[in-house]
Amino acid sequence: MARKQTAGACTLCGAKFGKSGMTRHLEKCLAQHAVGKPAGGARPARFFHIVVDGRYAADYWLHLGVRSNAKLEDLDGFLRHIWLECCGHMSAFTIEGATYSSYPDDEFGDEGMDLKLANVPPGVPFFHEYDFGTTTHLRLRIVGEYDAPASKEHVTLLARNNPPEISCTCGKQAVWTCCECAYERSGWMCSECAAKHECGTDMLMPIVNSPRTGQCGYTGNEDHSKIYEELRSFGGDLDDDAPEDDDDLEDDADGEEDGV
Repeated sequence: MARKQTAGACTLCGAKFGKSGMTRHLEKCLAQHAVGKPAGGARPARFFHIVVDGRYAADYWLHLGVRSNAKLEDLDGFLRHIWLECCGHMSAFTIEGATYSSYPDDEFGDEGMDLKLANVPPGVPFFHEYDFGTTTHLRLRIVGEYDAPASKEHVTLLARNNPPEISCTCGKQAVWTCCECAYERSGWMCSECAAKHECGTDMLMPIVNSPRTGQCGYTGNEDHSKIYEELRSFGGDLDDDAPEDDDDLEDDADGEEDGV
């Protein structure tokens, strides 16, 4: 897959940066925009600035604001919603050698996900895995903290990568991946090439802006109606896989490839 480095936009001011550039930008932008005067004279809440990326797919990244009293289960739920959830698989964090699982098993020494983020060491990478069959690996790190008015949401999105530009072998933008050959160059296709793909159209999944794209049955929470229609226009047959109508769908600068 031919990819360009990914940039993204700050949700606070709209400025565009790569992953590492966004870290530096948010340090200043959060100081300017995040702090407000809470109602009733209450003290502002403390938040952690956390950077997340695909451990083996670093062009997918998130910058998150997470309340210091949030638990790992809150972070796990957010990651599932925005990037991971397909079939209710198990997940786990690994922090300094300890495992915090969505379904802890005493036999393996697992702990639950009730650990608060305030107890996670800042600056030290920790890891998240979703689905222990077709695993999506994430890397996380607390890179800073800031004060802001408390909100009902434990986790907020500060920035996210734009979808990577993935090319089909014909040179057009790829919008489909084959779950049989996603790890090969030919497994990423435009709709015209996908309609003729040797594995058949029933093996195709739409490419989504997530490190889980092409894995298991993950199709994200985006409206893919347009690319389904495009595939059909080239003779592809996905009637059994495509959503019937919109009611079936859920809503939802130069880049740098430095580590989190």
